[in-house]
Amino acid sequence: MQRSRWRPGVQQITALMMLGWPFVIWFGLAHHSLHWLLPLMALLLLVRLRQARHTAGPMRFVLQGVALVGLTLCALSALLKSHQLLLFYPVAVNLVMLAVFGGSLWTPMPLVERLARLREPELPEVAVRYTRRVTQVWCAFFVGNGTIALTTALHGDMQIWTAWNGMIAYLLMGLLMAAEWLVRCRIIKRETS
Repeated sequence: MQRSRWRPGVQQITALMMLGWPFVIWFGLAHHSLHWLLPLMALLLLVRLRQARHTAGPMRFVLQGVALVGLTLCALSALLKSHQLLLFYPVAVNLVMLAVFGGSLWTPMPLVERLARLREPELPEVAVRYTRRVTQVWCAFFVGNGTIALTTALHGDMQIWTAWNGMIAYLLMGLLMAAEWLVRCRIIKRETS
């Protein structure tokens, strides 16, 4: 009983900390304090991996994949004593997302359609075609975002890396979600008229 009451709060905290990953890495590298931040990040990722078990639907695999990649990068960073590897976490996240979204295009029901059917089980044919297209758009986004994240990691400028991976990429993701929502509303309105 007590555990279930704490679960939503812990999930929100870990989600916020994962969003803040670029700032944590920037802070740790700038202040040479990753020796204590690295175990904390690994613990956070372990909690995230455990939380993913309780997630229903296709996002479970995304959360598990991202947590496992992060744990691997933390372990390699500790073993190789090269904290620069942590800069590749956003690249890995984009690769995992691309694999999950892109892989779903080879199935009868792409990921965006599965997510849409959680809300509306009986999707009209136009919506089914639309969700396939949206899945393809997200794949293109992950390719572009992952490429820029890789470029910033290889370049090594922490200000550029943090700005892109901690702010610009999230803003672009939000814009894409908002644009997709507006288009979806327009399609639904047109179909119901």
